[in-house]
This record gives sequence, C-alpha cells and structure tokens, in this order.
Amino acid sequence: MKKNIKVLTGVLAAVMLLLGLTACGNSGNSEGTTNGSAKFASIEQLKKNDKIRIGVFADKPPFGYVDSQGKNQGFDVYIAKRFAKDLLGDESKAEFVLVDAASRVAYLESNKVDIIMANFTVTDERKQKVDFASPYMKLSFGIVSPDSTPITSIDQLKAKGQKLIVAKGTTAETYFTKNYPDIELLKFDQYTEIFAALKDGRGAAIANDNTELIAWAKSNPGFTVSIPAFGGQDTIAPAVAKGNTELLNWINKEIETLGKEKFIHQAYKDTLKDVYGEGYSDQLVVEGGKIQ
Repeated sequence: MKKNIKVLTGVLAAVMLLLGLTACGNSGNSEGTTNGSAKFASIEQLKKNDKIRIGVFADKPPFGYVDSQGKNQGFDVYIAKRFAKDLLGDESKAEFVLVDAASRVAYLESNKVDIIMANFTVTDERKQKVDFASPYMKLSFGIVSPDSTPITSIDQLKAKGQKLIVAKGTTAETYFTKNYPDIELLKFDQYTEIFAALKDGRGAAIANDNTELIAWAKSNPGFTVSIPAFGGQDTIAPAVAKGNTELLNWINKEIETLGKEKFIHQAYKDTLKDVYGEGYSDQLVVEGGKIQ
C-alpha cells in the first residue's frame, strides 16, 4: 500500500510540474511569439512598449551612419523613422540599435532588434534564417580600386599576391567564396576597416555593393569604381525574425502604402541625391515593393 502511495505521489508531482511549465510558457506567449530561440514582440506589445528597435549601420554613409551630433542618419534610417511614425505615432519612438554586417541575422534571432534595416541584401541563404519584407532598393556588386593600379577585371585578382577586401557577413564575401575560391579575401568586421585597408595598400581592391562604393569613391580622390556592376541584380529589404508574420505583413502593407506617395523617391532625394545625382534614383529605388 505504502509503495502504491509513493508511486501515486510521484505521478502527481510530475503532473503538477508539467502544468507549471505549460503555464509559464503560455504566460510568455501573451507578450509575443517564439521563433524557436527567442521571443519576439507582437505589434500590440510594441505599442505597449512605445518603441520599436531597429538595427542600422553606424559606419555606412549614406545609408546608415552616426553624425557629428551622435544622431542616426542615412537612407535606411530615413525610412525606418517613417515606419516608427506610422506604427507608433512618432518617429522618435524608433530605438536604433547599431549592428555590423555579420551580426544582422544574429540580432534578429536573439531578439535584440525587431527589424533590421541595415542595407540588408536579400539572399536565399538568409531567407532560411530571417523573413524579408518587400524591397525598397535594388543594386549590383562593384569593385573599387586605386587610380594608380585599377582592377578592371576580376581575373586580375587571381594573380599571386593580390588580395580582395570584403566585409564579413556581406553578399560580396559569399559571392567570391562560392564563385572564386582561388581569390584571396581579406576580411574585416567594419566598413571603416575595409576602406582603411584599401587606403594603406593591404589589398588591391574592395568588393561590395556598387552603391556604397560609388559614394565612397566620389568623396575619396585617387580611387575609382573600376568595375561598376557585376554578379546580377540584388534587392535590399527590411527583415524580421523568422516566423514574425504579423510584423512582416505590417511592413509589406506599409511599403505598399508609401509607394503611393513616392516616399522612397523622397528618401532618395533627401539622403542620396547629393551622392549619386538626380538621374540615378530610378536605377536604385524600388517603390511600393515592386521592381520595375
């Protein structure tokens, strides 16, 4: 009899423990949903928090950078502020979190940000880890090199002693690793580091998004975008944690709405025009999430 009571007591204890764990799990889901590794907030919770955390670059002008007053600026930031205004009623409710290229996916997976808007190129590999919204920009790869020793062909980089500079976690790094494994890559975490490395001669050229390179070369005499476009056309889009369908749908609807007022063209005019000129807008801007 005593033995049966002990068994029954053990079973009841296990059931109570299971119920307790289930209750804890349900309590957490009242504020958000899990993506398998970390909980992300619902739109209701974002409104309750009165802020939305958006990952942007600190060192990639004119897309995302911190100005001399310590304020976030750039094309991505301009659009992100409008998201915050339309979702929460005030653009100042965007809490900008500084990321580098290699940390963008990890920051979504670990719930350090709600949205990534750090010049994030859409790729099949990244789609396995995050959910991309509709695009707001299109671009290609480019190569910048010194005027004195221009790299006008990718084959030049195969020569002994040549090094191609890339930022870790970028599509340029992935592209060359996959398609040109015989080209030696010199990798850095920060964009400031890749340009410093080119200036002091540690590498022969930089491969990156052509938009970034055109902007940099224009403000740095002695360097030229010697290969302006290669590798096909890519798109830039906001990204959310995998499975965060509610916020994804909101962003897609927002981008569609903004397209009706040509907002992305206005963002280009206010943040990129001085860098690229008026005539380049239609080649870069994707309005309403639809690629023409």
